[in-house]
Amino acid sequence: MHRAVLLQEVLENLKPAPGKKILDCTVGGGGHSRFILELITPGGKLIGIDQDSSALKTASERLKGFEKETVLIKGNFRDAKSILTKQGLGKVDGVLYDLGLSSLQLEEGERGFSIKLNAPLDMRMDRGQKINAGNLVNKISEPDLKGILKSLGEERQAGRIARAIVSRRPIMTTHQLAETVLRAIPAKRRSARIHPATRTFQALRIAVNDELGALNEALDNLPGIVKEGGRICIISFHSLEDRIVKHRFKAYKKANILNIVTKKPITPEREEILINPRSRSAKLRVAERI
Repeated sequence: MHRAVLLQEVLENLKPAPGKKILDCTVGGGGHSRFILELITPGGKLIGIDQDSSALKTASERLKGFEKETVLIKGNFRDAKSILTKQGLGKVDGVLYDLGLSSLQLEEGERGFSIKLNAPLDMRMDRGQKINAGNLVNKISEPDLKGILKSLGEERQAGRIARAIVSRRPIMTTHQLAETVLRAIPAKRRSARIHPATRTFQALRIAVNDELGALNEALDNLPGIVKEGGRICIISFHSLEDRIVKHRFKAYKKANILNIVTKKPITPEREEILINPRSRSAKLRVAERI
């Protein structure tokens, strides 16, 4: 079962209420949206965007009973403003971004997101796009690969790993990639907390899906999609995303566009982490449109 991360904290800060129009920019399996819908009914509207067709299908099932209040759209949240315009929906009372990978995508072994499940090197959130992780691993130059691992994975052993990957090409599966990374990193330099290939997988996934580019574009368009007094909730799962959100909120506050509600990010309680270990790295930042 997909668990919505920081659910109560999102509901408290997003402030959904009857008649409100809420945009869930990464609807995923509909975990947050289900509870939002219960609070905005009657008279409200939930617009859910996701680039993953499988996620939209799951969300559609989970949100049964709220068909009149729900609009689900296949698309990238970087295009939220144009999507709202095309749908004739105008500005919203609140917007939620739950960034990164969902547990549903991790559990679909054939998607190639998981280190634990052997699968082709894919990692595309939108399976209609051409570039996948296999293309990057097997075709780009060693310096470019090192750059991706260093900048998007914050991997200190980026040089060793890139060199090992290039020398072993072709690498066709997730297990082959994980094994290559494991062999490349000396035992004394491995983390005791996470699998040695975790940062490599993160970097490739971010690169394949242009996640940071999408986030920056989404934040560019943010003032144009939220009504005055509307709330913005953004959940991130690694420092690169959180840093972008933090700095953008500060810039918008300085420009008198947003007020920052959370001076420090909200993190999960210990009880939530025990129930849902994936939530341990989640950070929620909240702002309000002026």
